[in-house]
Amino acid sequence: MFEYGNNQVGKNVQIFDPVTLGFPSRDYIGKKDHPGVIIGDNAIIRSGTILYADVRIGSNFSTGHNVLVREKTVLGNHVSLGTGVIIEGNCTIGNHVNLQSMVYVPTNSELGNYVFIGPNAVLTNDKYPPHGGKNLFGPIVRDHASIGANATILPGVTIGEGALIAAASVITKDVPPFSLAIGSPARIKPLPEGAIQK
Repeated sequence: MFEYGNNQVGKNVQIFDPVTLGFPSRDYIGKKDHPGVIIGDNAIIRSGTILYADVRIGSNFSTGHNVLVREKTVLGNHVSLGTGVIIEGNCTIGNHVNLQSMVYVPTNSELGNYVFIGPNAVLTNDKYPPHGGKNLFGPIVRDHASIGANATILPGVTIGEGALIAAASVITKDVPPFSLAIGSPARIKPLPEGAIQK
């Protein structure tokens, strides 16, 4: 295990080397005494995971292999990150969140509680890449929303509570709560009977 800064690891945490804790953000490069990562109890952190400085993680956290969580990100309790997940800096992620393998979450994104994101889904934060400037706003995904595999969510979009994004859809505008978004660009439809949470 590689450690940088002052890390706090809870009880009953399993770490499978190689894992990096408290990797310095740009502000801390060259400094030894800086905040590290805080990890709650009962975590399972698999090999290849890199957790940056100024990351706070709740209890019952788990990762697949080769996961990256950048600085100033806060994760709640019962968060599961699949293999190859990347969460860029300054993100907020709620409780009971499940991100499947290869999900990408950009800087300045917000995920609520009980959010599910399927494999290879991509959230974005730059309307005019690569010169979008400093105004980078990732999506907001509200509680109980689900995003299917290979979906793409454009910058600044809000996915409403309980909404369902169909696989491979491209979301260019806000999705109302408890609705289905499907297609490219996505069209809004009523939730199918099987997708209604009870």
